[in-house]
Amino acid sequence: MTVQDTLQAVRAHEDEFIALRRDIHQHPELPFEELRTSDLVAARLRDWGYHVERGLGGTGVVGQLKRGDGTRTLGLRADMDALPIQETTGLQYASRNQGVMHACGHDGHTAMLLAAAKVLAEQGDFSGTLNLIFQPAEEYGTSDCGAVRMMNDGLFDKYPCDAIFSMHNMPGWPQGHLIFREGPMMASSDKVYITLVGHGGHGAVPHKAADPVVAAASLVMALQTVVSRNVDPLQAAVVTVGVLQSGRANNVIPDSAHLELSVRALDPEVRSLLQQRITEIVHAQAQCFGVKAEIDYRRGYAALINSKDETDFARQIGTELVGAERVVPQAPPLTGSEDFAFMLEKRPGCYLLIGNGDGDKLGACMVHNPGYDFNDANLAIGAAYWALLARRYLA
Repeated sequence: MTVQDTLQAVRAHEDEFIALRRDIHQHPELPFEELRTSDLVAARLRDWGYHVERGLGGTGVVGQLKRGDGTRTLGLRADMDALPIQETTGLQYASRNQGVMHACGHDGHTAMLLAAAKVLAEQGDFSGTLNLIFQPAEEYGTSDCGAVRMMNDGLFDKYPCDAIFSMHNMPGWPQGHLIFREGPMMASSDKVYITLVGHGGHGAVPHKAADPVVAAASLVMALQTVVSRNVDPLQAAVVTVGVLQSGRANNVIPDSAHLELSVRALDPEVRSLLQQRITEIVHAQAQCFGVKAEIDYRRGYAALINSKDETDFARQIGTELVGAERVVPQAPPLTGSEDFAFMLEKRPGCYLLIGNGDGDKLGACMVHNPGYDFNDANLAIGAAYWALLARRYLA
């Protein structure tokens, strides 16, 4: 089928999938609680002739469709979960679940992949194995996230994938533009919890105490040197002290101070360097001020790194679909994080972005905001992209 044939096939179902997307939007579910959403996904995939397995990663769904005698295998992934945010959009189809909202567009990602699933099942003009992965808990934020749980439950053993692809909407970019980057696309994300333990005393006699507040203040400043003096200036890294808590009275030196850090890097070696230097500096600063340091360093999502061949292929499909003028071939990396990174550590692939819009009224509101909404104008483009990519890859 030509590009126009693919777009026409998708647009024939556009109203159906806009309604579906809005239904999912009205019924958002938190990570690992995507029961209604996975019911909806599984039922439709079965209706269209897919082999369906549920329960991978808890609430994940995989739909598999085989055609012809081709030996290639392809994975396309969409996330399904929502966020603990109270929606303020005022839309007719706003969330009905108090304090839960599709504020990152996963309703749209799910609907796009389902629309492509229907078109591919109807047309069937490919040869190979198509695996559609509907993943829970992308927003979980720890290394026990949906992607990891699905893989631990045997995702790639049961459903081998020669390559794997995923797409996310991106507010602030023109609607329907497709955005690519070979190499590091998104940062790793680690959380660090530090407690400095001294011994308290009266503010009038500080020499009789071991002051964790002064130690913490010095530590905050020392941590600013981790990136500026340890990381190659041509590399990107972030060390943010987001929490500093200690004491409750102006004339009392407290016993302890607590700090929490967000640590991000685009390169795995830089990530390890950050962990090493932060740990060293925390203990050295504690020793300088005569306090003890307790550090809990929790590795979260890995850096998301797109492989060259698969990114070249994905970019080519994008150019074929929307034209070179609407393709960003090598965008700057993002310091946000995404658990699809763990799948890309196991299989080659590409994570791309689709512009959600840059206008005042629609699309530009950033994700994780109570006023955000997915741009329904992207449903047809996203679904056609997946259908075209699957046909080309499994030709």
